[in-house]
Amino acid sequence: MTLISFVVPAYRVQGYLRECLDSLLGQPFGDIEVVGVDDASPDTSGDILDEYAARDRRVRVVRLTENAGLGPARNAGLDRAAGEYVWFLDGDDWLAPDCLPEVADRLRATRLDVLVVDHVRVHWNDTASRSAMAEVFPEPPGATTFRLADRPETLRLLHTAWNRLVRREFLTGLGLRFAPGWYEDVSFTYPLLLAAERIGVLDRVCVHYRQRRSGAITRTRGDRHFEVFDQWHRVFGFLDDHPELAGLRPAVFERMVWHHLTVLGNGERIAAELRPAFFGRISADYRRFLPPGGYPAPDGVEALKHRLVAAGRWRTFSVLRGANQARATVRGVARRVLPVARRTARLTRDAALREYYRAELRRPVDPSLAVYAAYWYRGHACNPAAVAAAARRLAPQVRAVWIVRRDRVDTLPPGTEYVVAGTPAYYRALARARWLINNVNFPDYVRKRPGSVHVQTHHGTPVKVMGLDQQRYPLGAVGMDFAGLLRRVDRWDYSITANSFSTQMWERAYPASYTTLEVGYPRNDRLAVATAEEVAEVRGRLGIGPGERVVLYAPTHREHLPHYRPPFDSDRLLDVLGPTGRLLIRSHYFHDRLGLAGRRSRGRAVDVSDHPCVEDLYLAADVLVTDYSSAMFDYAVLDRPIVVYAPDRDAYALARGVYFDVTAEPPGAVALTFDELLAVFRGGGESTPTATRARRRFRERFCALDDGGAAERVVRRVFLGETT
Repeated sequence: MTLISFVVPAYRVQGYLRECLDSLLGQPFGDIEVVGVDDASPDTSGDILDEYAARDRRVRVVRLTENAGLGPARNAGLDRAAGEYVWFLDGDDWLAPDCLPEVADRLRATRLDVLVVDHVRVHWNDTASRSAMAEVFPEPPGATTFRLADRPETLRLLHTAWNRLVRREFLTGLGLRFAPGWYEDVSFTYPLLLAAERIGVLDRVCVHYRQRRSGAITRTRGDRHFEVFDQWHRVFGFLDDHPELAGLRPAVFERMVWHHLTVLGNGERIAAELRPAFFGRISADYRRFLPPGGYPAPDGVEALKHRLVAAGRWRTFSVLRGANQARATVRGVARRVLPVARRTARLTRDAALREYYRAELRRPVDPSLAVYAAYWYRGHACNPAAVAAAARRLAPQVRAVWIVRRDRVDTLPPGTEYVVAGTPAYYRALARARWLINNVNFPDYVRKRPGSVHVQTHHGTPVKVMGLDQQRYPLGAVGMDFAGLLRRVDRWDYSITANSFSTQMWERAYPASYTTLEVGYPRNDRLAVATAEEVAEVRGRLGIGPGERVVLYAPTHREHLPHYRPPFDSDRLLDVLGPTGRLLIRSHYFHDRLGLAGRRSRGRAVDVSDHPCVEDLYLAADVLVTDYSSAMFDYAVLDRPIVVYAPDRDAYALARGVYFDVTAEPPGAVALTFDELLAVFRGGGESTPTATRARRRFRERFCALDDGGAAERVVRRVFLGETT
């Protein structure tokens, strides 16, 4: 029998599910199965489960035809589980590395009914907070087992299903199931502990409990929080059915009151107009379930709260709560005084123009104005340029104005209307535009006006980690202001993605309430529909002859190593390519330049870092060589050979962080050293059947939407309001 069955419900967790599954399947312990339950998720969570099941026989997938909710989804997984123990793990949480061997040793040594493990809360800003384990068990219980009557303080551990493993035979014999509705853990975990004969505690952090910025129940206001009362009624119904457990009723009662007050005290859950009614329900249940002999009431302010609940005195309770919040506000203001002063000083030099901007914000939004920008105002490029071109054709009533740096004005196509960044015209356009389209974020001072629409097009499919995920890799995130990043992300109305993988990663890297348009990348429309005549014309403009074979080398930037140069010798590569070989070298658009290591190329190696249109280079190249750059996803649209050259693969993944290993799931041949790269071209490895199959799989996964119509789909949704 398999030792552990993981039941993983999945609903709107596409940005986190891979990390969850990888944390299970990558443990140094293989006697597990994973039952993934697609709770009719409207995103790609179900597809991710299928993908993992296709490559790992330990994964099985249950597909629900209708959204049932977390409790019933867990029940569906439990019905398919075959392990000796069941562990219910939410799809947005993940296991600590290497924890399973210790968990397995404890289970095998003690044959527990329930094993409770430790966890940490990992917040969206990459801070972490510990559990109550150390307070509940200041002296770790070790390998001893106990009943709840012996250690009733166990009830003070977080009452969730995911921080405990349950012996499946014990669970099925008990007939315990998850109830529908919110707070379903309550009516499951408390009866579980009450009935268990052998409870164990492992004081090792095993679960990373993700605290999401958006999408969690605790951040959702509404009357569904009243369902917590029904769940507690089920707990006391269980006690009524088991009179032998009456001695534990006082401890359970104290937990009930604590939980109700916790829910009420969270301003993000219970709206102000619902709080009196919620308090009334607490008081009613207090009187209904109060044990005849009393219960272990808390001390201090908490004791006062309990007395007010017992007396049903909402107004007094509300005044006390308001006073506590006022004290917290005063402390918070004091902590913010110094940072505000510093920000004010930094903004002084731009005060006059910003005041002008604020004045323009009071004028009406221009219903026909669309402002475009790309790469921090470097000019007319990328997805915004493709969207602007489609808008000229499909929505000619929309006036397009580009923002550009003064030193880049001469790169704009003739006839392009523009404003120079930092001028009064620039601030006026930002203030009054109805649409603002960018492939990066606009500056922090830009306001999101009612009636305006912000479109984030992005500028690549992510290999390296981005956004909030960079908090785990501080070497690659030096100087990043993550709080400021989130304020900018909150302005987005639309996020344009090229594939479901990007959608999933952006959802976790940039958590906010924008609408994702998974339509393909507009900038790749040109690649998808390019003709042989256009390719010949581009090659001619670049001085490339018809019989020459062109290799484009385009590595990405190393933020953590600004002076890094990959080992690369253009002369040696050209020697392998032969007399018809040409080499184009494209550095990242940031400040670093690779230069030409060779001296004998005689014009056959060209630095094209300053060429204004990277799509020209893609069309001209017969082969792309890159490392962790999003260039591979764009170039793959052309269905031409790609070689991944990753000489610092392990160091890059450790320092900068990657979402997936491009050497394990490549778009073609792979080389980890320069000699291996030479060997690839010397032996035709870039075009072998193996490389071609890898490219086909890569294209199926990442390029299916790049059919030439992405920009039109964006324009029809964003400018014309079409929803089909």
